[in-house]
Amino acid sequence: MGAVCLAILIFMPKVKMLAKIPPSLAAVAVGILMVKLMPIQVNTIGDLYTINSSLPSFHLPKLSLEVIQKALPNAFTIAILAAIESLLSCVVADGMINGNHRSNMELAAQGAGNVASALFGGIPATGAIARTAANIKNGGRTPVAGMVHAVVLFLVLLVLMPYAGWIPMPTIAAILFIVAYNMCQWRPFVRLVKTAPKSDIAVLVITFMLTVVFDLVVAIEVGMVLACLLFMKRMSDETGVRNWSHTDEISDEVRDAERARMRDIPSSISVCEITGPLFFGAADQIGLIAVTEKTKCLILRMRGVPALDSTAMNSLTSLYEKCRKKKITLILSHVNDQPMRVIRKAGFDTLIGKENFSPNIDAAIEMAEKITSNR
Repeated sequence: MGAVCLAILIFMPKVKMLAKIPPSLAAVAVGILMVKLMPIQVNTIGDLYTINSSLPSFHLPKLSLEVIQKALPNAFTIAILAAIESLLSCVVADGMINGNHRSNMELAAQGAGNVASALFGGIPATGAIARTAANIKNGGRTPVAGMVHAVVLFLVLLVLMPYAGWIPMPTIAAILFIVAYNMCQWRPFVRLVKTAPKSDIAVLVITFMLTVVFDLVVAIEVGMVLACLLFMKRMSDETGVRNWSHTDEISDEVRDAERARMRDIPSSISVCEITGPLFFGAADQIGLIAVTEKTKCLILRMRGVPALDSTAMNSLTSLYEKCRKKKITLILSHVNDQPMRVIRKAGFDTLIGKENFSPNIDAAIEMAEKITSNR
């Protein structure tokens, strides 16, 4: 029976005359007919589960501060995991129909539905990848498909629930097998394994294995942590500190070749260019900034710094204190919007002096030359 239903699910969509009929519906009908008309001994939904067609009654829970305190941690956990799984279902659906979902609308509707469901004895539900994929494979393309699905389930509950018990389990297994095959997207999986960086492949394979061995929730949690760690590692690798060289520190050949791009600055001025985001994973780069005994002015060129966090801000403060003890003036050049907001909130602009911020490197060097000439 399972093989027959599987063949219907595979080959029926390829027949043009039958393309508009949902193959899963046809497989269910054929499975029921085989159980009723043929001497086949298989379990049906009715054999394994109790079928009840009565509607649930409205129940308003008794709320108290104690109950809320006990339920709140679990409620947050369920809400976060439900949001992740539902949005993951949306991403899978987008990939299958080349569409774009509305995340806020999805989560708001899911929350409202779960609140209403709890008043009738229901439990929290999410957008499931399996049901979403099955819906799409049977022609669903818009939110109307979900509404029709809800109405049909309601009618099945009221009218057809006794007949739902006739559905054989091998038919359900065949449908789930096809759904799983359509969901797995093994071709993109193989392509990623062949072409992606090794670190990405490790995250992909670990998440895949955890999904098989445990469940999707555990796999998503571990995969998200690994992806975040990998992202921080890559961002820290992109952050770098480079000191400008003075003309007397490089060879004559290099100086002659790069003369058009070089600028002569006094040895009492040091220019350090920082690139990449400055966050806790890369804040130690600031500690690598070195000054010489001749340095009277240190310019930090920050045009390549898109972001700055509190840990890096503390490192900048430590650098300023070190410069202050050595009587070195610290000048910041071309600070972008986000780092500037962090600097102002921390009061660092007042600490080093607002006049020591320059819009570009030329203005910073000109300011540094004036400061050093007066010493």
